[in-house]
Amino acid sequence: MVFKKLLGSLGVGGPTVDTVLETATALPGGSLSGEVRLTGGSADFTIEHITLELVARVEAEHEEVESEGTVAFERFTVGGAFVLPEGAEVTVPFDVVLPWETPVTALYGQDLGIVLGVRTELAVAGAKDKGDLDRLTVGALPAQEAVLEALGQLGFGFRSADLELGHVRGTGQQLPFYQEIELSPAPQYAHQVNEVELTFLAGPGGLEVVLEADKRGGLFSGGGDAVGHFTVGHHEVHDRDWKADVDAWMRALTETRAAYGTPGAYGHGYGHGDDHEHRSGPGMGTVVAAGAAGLAVGVVGGMVAAEVVDEVGDFFEGDEDEEGGED
Repeated sequence: MVFKKLLGSLGVGGPTVDTVLETATALPGGSLSGEVRLTGGSADFTIEHITLELVARVEAEHEEVESEGTVAFERFTVGGAFVLPEGAEVTVPFDVVLPWETPVTALYGQDLGIVLGVRTELAVAGAKDKGDLDRLTVGALPAQEAVLEALGQLGFGFRSADLELGHVRGTGQQLPFYQEIELSPAPQYAHQVNEVELTFLAGPGGLEVVLEADKRGGLFSGGGDAVGHFTVGHHEVHDRDWKADVDAWMRALTETRAAYGTPGAYGHGYGHGDDHEHRSGPGMGTVVAAGAAGLAVGVVGGMVAAEVVDEVGDFFEGDEDEEGGED
């Protein structure tokens, strides 16, 4: 028996784990339910704990060089402290709540290429086995959809979406990264703006909406970044003229002097006191193939759908390979 347990701790004859998500599409701040299915190994094993870990593929910039890595941003202990008999099958149900700032991975059924996963960690006999990784699909909150639909109706187009390591200054951001949605300008703003970057930071009461415009230079003025910070409540979804409000946001942004987006305002940048301006192009693995009009992923309000180019399968296969060697 001792030898069998030793083999089990090395992954030979030990328990196996399979996590099944019952929530097809979760929402930020919403419930994620499912079950962890265990199959006993070649001996009785004490399951010390079963932990679900939320992970994301995140980009980071280091002196103008981009890299990608996996960041864990939440952990839930959903079971443990029981004996799993030899060969037995045990199911452990779970129902957990996602962080409000969990990134959006799909809009109206269209994949954005943002990669999130649920990794299951099984602690057995003093060893930890990260034996299962499942893709997590997260939809947009109604207020997020309202803003995006308004942008689509105004003529803005989706270019790409990615997750950036760092913090958005002047906000209540909780996670170590933020989601950035890059938009092509609507025709009425194209002479003023090269592109617009949008970040949502959701909370229990509503959204912080950060818009950053890369402004074109003029004959008597230079270009630069202008940043606007707006707050909307979840309860306001049906009480606002979103197209008019978002258009007003954009007018204020494009009419603002570029200095508004300098450090100390609401610029995007890394935390820990780093004051440099941070801008990113299309993210690795999240670039969307642009259509003839320069538009990409569709939102009901007018953005045109196109094929998303991502590396989701490679991420999950590669992550499992990397984790397989850990103790």
